[in-house]
Amino acid sequence: MTSGRGALTALHLLLVWATMAAAMPVLGFGLLMAGWGGGTGSALSAFALGVPLTVILLATAGLPARTVVPLCDSTPRRFGWAVLVFVLGTLGVLAGLAAYGEEVDLGSAGMRIALTGLPYAVAAAFFVPSRWVRLGAIAVLAACGVYGGLVGPQQADQRRHAAEVARYRERPELLYVADPPPGMRVSQAVVGPGHFSVDYRPVEPDQSGYVNLTVRSPHTPRATCALLVQKDVTCTVDEHGEIRVASALPHDGHHIRLIREHRGAEVEVSSQSLDEPGLRHLLNTLHPLSDEELENMMREKTITQGS
Repeated sequence: MTSGRGALTALHLLLVWATMAAAMPVLGFGLLMAGWGGGTGSALSAFALGVPLTVILLATAGLPARTVVPLCDSTPRRFGWAVLVFVLGTLGVLAGLAAYGEEVDLGSAGMRIALTGLPYAVAAAFFVPSRWVRLGAIAVLAACGVYGGLVGPQQADQRRHAAEVARYRERPELLYVADPPPGMRVSQAVVGPGHFSVDYRPVEPDQSGYVNLTVRSPHTPRATCALLVQKDVTCTVDEHGEIRVASALPHDGHHIRLIREHRGAEVEVSSQSLDEPGLRHLLNTLHPLSDEELENMMREKTITQGS
């Protein structure tokens, strides 16, 4: 292909792209408004009027390609070419809408409008009698397929993951965890509007045991022995302000709760299987929830958002 024919071919494809990028959004908006305002009959009337006008515009865009595209060398053949490009391009648009879900990022509104004309330019390229132009059109189709099938969904997954992390990180002053007691692991974590709760259970499923750690917002009412003490419950406060609550259970069992202030928040650990030194060790290993720990919880689906 000579440089002159190459420039003319580029101009031809550019005109097809620009024409359809401008016409198709207008046609689509017109059909939408006609259907919304007057029902199916009005939409069909708008379609019957809009499609021929769009084909006429497309045929006009093919005028400079009379010496490049054989189907554009006469008016009747050029209109036939315009119908073929319109049908093939519209099928491409519909295929793109079906393949590209809402989660696939196609850029701004302006970029989406610009992309509307791409299937028509690709369709027009297949009518250019040049192997390189047709190979270029195939390469564009392949790139669109790769983006729609692989890159776009992967980016969408990354955005969803980042948004989920951001939701969990909305209250960082509550996101504290402790080193799991020996033989235990995190079984469930719940991020609430005013608290963060973590349950620890034995790694081995045939073993019993349960430990809970809860971090409450500084704005929630503070625990006091006056509120906690009741029948079969003892409550004491040490010199550091740490509250110890012990409840008697059947068969000489005890349920122990330790409550202390930690950087403005209220932290409580409780268990009926872990003894008091173990609960204190749990409190002493409090640390902010790391990115790695959060990722593990999300991957294992042990963390949720609560009410």
